Amino acid sequence: MCVESDGCEIEGCSSLDEVRTLSGSMSPALKSSPDLHPCQPGHKFRAALLRCRSPAAAAGILSFGNVLNYMDRYTVAGVLLDIQRHYDVSDSGIGLLQTVFICSFMVAAPIFGYLGDRFNRKVILSCGIFFWSIVTLSSSFISKEYYWLFVLSRGLVGIGESSYSSISPTIIGDLFTNNSRTMMLSVFYLAIPLGSGLGYILGSSAKVAAGDWHWALRVSPLLGITAGTLILLFVPEPKRGIVDQMGRIRTRTSWLCDMKALAKNRSYVFSSLASSSVSFATGAFGMWIPLYLSRAQVVQKTAEACTKEICSSTDSLIFGVITCVTGLLGVVIGAATTRLCRQKTERADPLVCAVSMLGSAIFVCLIFVVAKKSIVGAYVCIFIGETLLFLNWAITADILMFVVIPTRRATAVAFQSFTSHLLGDAGSPYLIGLISDALQQSYATSALWQFLSLGYALMLCPFIIVLGGMFFLATALFFLDDREKAEKQ
Repeated sequence: MCVESDGCEIEGCSSLDEVRTLSGSMSPALKSSPDLHPCQPGHKFRAALLRCRSPAAAAGILSFGNVLNYMDRYTVAGVLLDIQRHYDVSDSGIGLLQTVFICSFMVAAPIFGYLGDRFNRKVILSCGIFFWSIVTLSSSFISKEYYWLFVLSRGLVGIGESSYSSISPTIIGDLFTNNSRTMMLSVFYLAIPLGSGLGYILGSSAKVAAGDWHWALRVSPLLGITAGTLILLFVPEPKRGIVDQMGRIRTRTSWLCDMKALAKNRSYVFSSLASSSVSFATGAFGMWIPLYLSRAQVVQKTAEACTKEICSSTDSLIFGVITCVTGLLGVVIGAATTRLCRQKTERADPLVCAVSMLGSAIFVCLIFVVAKKSIVGAYVCIFIGETLLFLNWAITADILMFVVIPTRRATAVAFQSFTSHLLGDAGSPYLIGLISDALQQSYATSALWQFLSLGYALMLCPFIIVLGGMFFLATALFFLDDREKAEKQ
């Protein structure tokens, strides 16, 4: 038998039933009471919703929302050449789109982290999704005379998406623990490469189907509104720290106190710096690699420079598929490797991240060596390099869950997002475009030099990736001490 909060009895539950809590444990059955009364139709509907609010269903819905979050973010990259031609802007001007998006994203992240530690998280998530969906849809109607308005719209989208990325991992952290939490966070963070890849695929496919690149921005908003509704209906609002047996924490520290504690948490600081290196590389790659490969084919004379209204989207489509597949492989391999290595060493999480980063840097370097001669070889290097790079997405989030107490996690996630974007992909797309433009001005403009200048600019990425690997090694030095402090606090 199940009982609603107002004392009505819900049909369909026997007196021998047990009730599963949000943390997955089984509570004793409730016995029948003469004071109970039959539920009204409204109560039965609400009870049906409650039965659907299982931790696994909530994690699935939140992961779906994260897929849409990143899909919307990279839909623009999937039609980048069309946008550049439509608005007639340079490489640095087109790189400004992602930079403005990330700048607004990172500025809003600490604000939503503060709100997420103190107010209803799923309401904030839903409002954020509704907001970016409406703005994205509206931006598809901006005419070519108002490029500045299109850039501004990407900044507004960044604010909406910031609320989701800052808060949603903390709900999963309060629904699961230990290896089950690692697995669910792995599924959640699989959405980053999966959603990014689908963004390229959606953008290029919608453009070709409609014969107009504007339609690439009109599909994800409809899915976003659906996800926001599902979150409101089926995602619970678990008590912070309930699965960590830390529900006894009654007092909430101030934001200033939280920030001081995070600044002293060495594992958190170094893993955040490492995350910045990953963001720098993925931000630059996501924006420029399809365009770089398109220029490579022009140099190899296997394709012609785009002079039509609708440019070829083959490279964006292939890159999107590779990103989806490598994201799946990277997250699965990362979770499995970490679980296996934990049997050998308790420092497995940061060590796996460090090794994967250093290995990724090698193959990223090879992309720019082989692209001039072989597009297939470049795609092979991209495949291996991205797989190794994506290994650490979920593991980095799990490190944070281990070393930060539950009532501080939303702030920690938000501030880590802020720093990783500030030092990473907030500047990398624009910086790469700026370097490329500067190199093109040094010599007579040609198809070969356009290709080489962008490649030279992108060579900055592998050096940043190596630096990230060093930061993960530093995280490994302090990981056990910081985890123990969080458990004792």
